[in-house]
Amino acid sequence: MASLVHHVTIDCADTYRLGTFWAEVLNTKIGDDDRPGDPEALVEAGGVSILFIAVPESKTIKNRIHFDIQPTDRTRDEEVERLLALGATLVGDHRRTDGTGWATLADIEGNEFCVERSAAERAAGAS
Repeated sequence: MASLVHHVTIDCADTYRLGTFWAEVLNTKIGDDDRPGDPEALVEAGGVSILFIAVPESKTIKNRIHFDIQPTDRTRDEEVERLLALGATLVGDHRRTDGTGWATLADIEGNEFCVERSAAERAAGAS
């Protein structure tokens, strides 16, 4: 039998704060047992479990792996604005005038992630 990915694990300074941020991004909640100051926190959304683990060192370089976020009920640009309001920062804007492209953001601890067009935007652009 093959292995499977049990969690995607992210090292961070504040597990509860970063877990809460990502729970809001993904429209879910942080684990019921997770509390501020805990050494780990869990967020489960859409069949993916993200485990946040406290580490003493801070992030110093670009991620080697990242999330690509695709909004389900809003446009890419609306999602970017929502995430900026949650505390994300815009790192790179790769959106094109024809509506294609993506935006690269960083979460509240500096981890990069991308926001793609929604499925509806992709379908509208294909016609």
